[in-house]
Formats: sequence, C-alpha cells, structure tokens
Amino acid sequence: MTQIDTQEKLRAIYGQPLGLATAKCLSALDVHCKHFISLAPFAVISSADAKGNADASPRGDGPGFIKVLDDNTLVVPDRPGNNRVDTLSNIIENPKVGLLFFVPGVNETLRVNGVAEISTAPELLELFSETPKTPITAIKITIDEAFLHCAKSLMRSRLWDPEMQIDRKKLPTLGKMIKDQAAIDIPVGTQEEADRHFARSIAERG
Repeated sequence: MTQIDTQEKLRAIYGQPLGLATAKCLSALDVHCKHFISLAPFAVISSADAKGNADASPRGDGPGFIKVLDDNTLVVPDRPGNNRVDTLSNIIENPKVGLLFFVPGVNETLRVNGVAEISTAPELLELFSETPKTPITAIKITIDEAFLHCAKSLMRSRLWDPEMQIDRKKLPTLGKMIKDQAAIDIPVGTQEEADRHFARSIAERG
C-alpha cells in the first residue's frame, strides 16, 4: 500500500475542498452556532500534549452545559472525575483544542476549534451554580473557527435510530470490563458488588 505522506499526494487523490466547505467556516460564533450549543447536552473535546499524543474526552450534562460567554469565548466545566485530568494536562502543554457538539435527534454536528486555558476564576465557576456539584475548574476557550458539519456520518451510523440500540447484555458490565483490563482485585467479593462499586463511584462524582 502506498503511503500518503505529503499534502500534494493527499490533494492528488481528494482534490480541493468544495467552495461551501471553506465558506461556512466562521471565526466567531453566530446565532446558529450559539443556538446549537444551547441545545447540546454532549460534546467531545480533543487535545494533545507537547509531543502530539492525542486524546478525546466525552463531556456531558444538561443542554447548554457548555456556556457561551461571548461570540469568541466558550466555558467548559470540569466536574469531579477520576483525576486523570488528561485534557487539562494536555492544555498546559499545548492549549489548542477541538470540540464536537451533538444534539440528540439532530444528524448535523458543530465543530469548534480554539485555544484553551484552565481557570478557577469565581465568575467562571459561578456560571455553573445551577448544577449539583460546582466544577473544580473551568476551561475557557477562545475560538479560532467554528462550523456546522454535515449529517453524513450520523446518518450512516443511524446513531439516533432506536433500532440501532443494542441489547445491553451483549456487552459486559463496566465493572467486569475494568476488572479484566486492570488485572487487579477489586476490593469486593462478587461481580455484582463490583458493578455497584463503580455505579456508586460515578454517582458520587456527579
């Protein structure tokens, strides 16, 4: 297989982007982007460290949980978690991030790229005062570009189609999978207790 390792080789195969693909790219949030974010209960944030090691982290809460501060600024809450802080560690080394917003039932997505900083400023944390647990920090993102992404991938995957939902029994429980992957003895006696252990941990972190 021939490796595609230059921009010239890549464009020789794919050609140049269609006019609309570049024209739709905005340098700030418009009314449609803001509305989309206000309806989105789920997003994925991508980041990379100084060496380019990449990470993508799911984030979710109620619709509009990521706040629009102004046309050029978003604020993402960092709620209590497992303390791996992969995204935050990456931001310290390399502040460039990407966000992909999802709205249930909508096949289009919204892509936002920008520069992030980590903050404990009270005025930013207070934006999330309505949530059960105040975030530990806030990720403030200054937007470089934003654009709506077409529906093809979600249409092909039928992500929102109820018929695509699997029988949950086809996949082991989280407790079972983590116990196997970590190859450690969870301090509980049975698999059911292991599952309850992880369920409690998630509930306590909110």
